[in-house]
Amino acid sequence: MSKKYDLFVIGGGSGGVAHARRAAEYGASVALAEHGPLGGTCVNVGCVPKKVMWYTASHAHHFAHAADYGFNIEVHGHDWGGLKQRRDAYVHRLNGIYAKLLDNSGVDYLPGSARFVDAHTVAVGDTEFHAERIVIATGGRPAVPRIPGAELGITSDGFFQLAERPQRVLVAGSGYIAVELAGVFNGLGSETRLLVRKDGVIRDFDAMLGSELLKAMRNDGISVETRCIPKSLQKSAAGLELQAEDGRRFGPVDCVLWAIGREPNTDGLALANAGVATSAAGTVPVDDYQQTNVEHIFALGDVTGRAALTPVAIAAGRRLADRLYGGKAGRHLDYQLIPTVVFSHPPIGTVGMSEADARAAHGDAIKVYNSGFTSMYFALGNLKQRSSMKLITLGDEERIIGCHIIGEGADEMLQGFAVAIRMGATKSDFDDTVAIHPTSAEELVTMR
Repeated sequence: MSKKYDLFVIGGGSGGVAHARRAAEYGASVALAEHGPLGGTCVNVGCVPKKVMWYTASHAHHFAHAADYGFNIEVHGHDWGGLKQRRDAYVHRLNGIYAKLLDNSGVDYLPGSARFVDAHTVAVGDTEFHAERIVIATGGRPAVPRIPGAELGITSDGFFQLAERPQRVLVAGSGYIAVELAGVFNGLGSETRLLVRKDGVIRDFDAMLGSELLKAMRNDGISVETRCIPKSLQKSAAGLELQAEDGRRFGPVDCVLWAIGREPNTDGLALANAGVATSAAGTVPVDDYQQTNVEHIFALGDVTGRAALTPVAIAAGRRLADRLYGGKAGRHLDYQLIPTVVFSHPPIGTVGMSEADARAAHGDAIKVYNSGFTSMYFALGNLKQRSSMKLITLGDEERIIGCHIIGEGADEMLQGFAVAIRMGATKSDFDDTVAIHPTSAEELVTMR
């Protein structure tokens, strides 16, 4: 006879754990199954270890400017292996913290892969569990191109397994993962080349951000090859060589990293047994309340294909628990005005509509403000890095519907501005706010 729960969560990433714990705190009986280490992509092969590597590369950039401030510094290499050990130990501690959080909340943690038996029954191994409600929070995984020799490359998952830094690297991709990891390799001394399918990077963001980042990456010494569609990857004694569809060949290199997108983890769930519909891409479509086509089955996080960001999954999971178990009718996540940061070098912060999307939606009712400058951080030396900002406003009141920043500090300054924009701030509200001088952030309240 199967054990019964009010809620069964499939997936122990940030979203699944957040939902399970919140539901249990409301008094629901909850089980959570996860086949891998707790914390999902973010903790193990995403946000957390990536941010460690971003900080590492940022140190290298700071060393380059130390002489401008009177320091005589000699850098005697970098211990990639030692850093990996400390980073992995930190991640392992987080795995344990996640397990303890589940235990403290009264959630039954079931290590193993879960699959649907029917619409109310889930099996983990040979054991079946019955649940009134089921939540799918299985996340995603890096995509690999379907070309000969693709297996010779690695993905972002493999990046965190590298025991030593490769000296010559090709990164294939143009999204945020591609530019972030290319920046890390380059900052730590690898000869880095970025291959993009079209003409630019981070094309899903405002065009100004992609244009400025591309210039910054090239100024930092990253070689960017455009209009490059991989055809095959081969290995020889000299290293790996990638051939593009147009005949160009790149290499030999020591490492090829695929950063061409992500796919949902729905294989093996046996969703058809529960009647859960999927999209052509394999994602699990949901409505505004995280509900699938089956009334009592929900999905959240990357597996839904919507705003694949850890805080989004956490927010969606907690709001879903508030509504289902906390008596908060109508509680759900608003997917508009979600702030996000790209940990490139320099970093990017963005919230709201791009200029292109805003003009397509509102036409001449849009007014755009721009600012470009060099941060005071670079004032004393010859190595300069440009910062750029853009505000997009709507209507006569000039309500701000988009804010886009690239430059030193963009990652930290965006959060507060995102709160203001979500509250409906106008350009005059920004203008009437006294600037903090000297900072980069003051540019957002002094634009004309």
